[in-house]
Amino acid sequence: MEKRKLGTSAVEITPIIIGTWQAGKKMWVGIEDADSIKAIRAAFEAGITTVDTAEVYGEGHSERIVAEALSDVRDQVQYATKVFANHLKYDQVIEACDRSLKNLKTDHIDLYQIHWPAGAFNSEIVPITETMKALNELKQQGKIRAIGVSNFSGAQLAEASQYGRIDSLQPPYSLFWRAVENDAMPYCIENQISILAYSPLAQGLLTGKFTRGQKFAPEDNRAKNKLFQGENFEHAQQAIDKLRPIAEHHHCTLAQLALAWLIAQPQANAIAGARYPEQAQDNAKAANVQLTPEEIAEIDSIGRIVTDHLDDNPVMWNW
Repeated sequence: MEKRKLGTSAVEITPIIIGTWQAGKKMWVGIEDADSIKAIRAAFEAGITTVDTAEVYGEGHSERIVAEALSDVRDQVQYATKVFANHLKYDQVIEACDRSLKNLKTDHIDLYQIHWPAGAFNSEIVPITETMKALNELKQQGKIRAIGVSNFSGAQLAEASQYGRIDSLQPPYSLFWRAVENDAMPYCIENQISILAYSPLAQGLLTGKFTRGQKFAPEDNRAKNKLFQGENFEHAQQAIDKLRPIAEHHHCTLAQLALAWLIAQPQANAIAGARYPEQAQDNAKAANVQLTPEEIAEIDSIGRIVTDHLDDNPVMWNW
């Protein structure tokens, strides 16, 4: 898989990235460590060398699973992890980074990201200058190679960029969830900031496997995902029906089509999770789907069947 430059940094990433929220187990149902390890390894063997995790995914459990899956090929992979909103004071950032380094069994993190802005989830408001000071020092020490932010608005991204080089933004972004296009994306294009899209398959909705009447266990985070509820879910089904013929034309799955569309957008890369090896292998194949400009435009208009009816709230869940 051909790599891309992460922002203006020396780090190179794959356009399809393996996401490991589910490997942390918390807020997911029926996840087995052995399956997670096999899925991460299968992603690597299929050409996906960039892996995204976070300290908050199962309190470090996801990071430890990543290490178990990839430690023997550490020199061939790029690790991206995140510090949570409750650890954004100077000392807390340093401590959190050291914990993540230990969990990942590595001496450096390729991309270290602020997971949510200060104040999210009732966390303490910490000035971005303080957090960035810690991140800049970690970078100077070689503990991290690049700095990124996640779930930041365009204004928050621009403010953070005043205090150090930000090489990536990680927003929720898919054909069915496109708030970033009207907010931070123009800034990212102008400033060569990579977009690492999470939930690029709208938490599985774009696979087409969830039919009308789908119910989720209360502990499954998708039970609170707006896209799986009411009219939004009905609009999604209508859009999926229109996407099927395009996928069939390319001999690919709906998921591969959705990922191919996303990585064809300016600065955009896709973080796709996988429970099982087969899913990881299928996600990797999306990088080979070549869409024409006309198809990209057609898929774009189909996605608007869903997005035209959404409000401006950038958070995908009713938490």
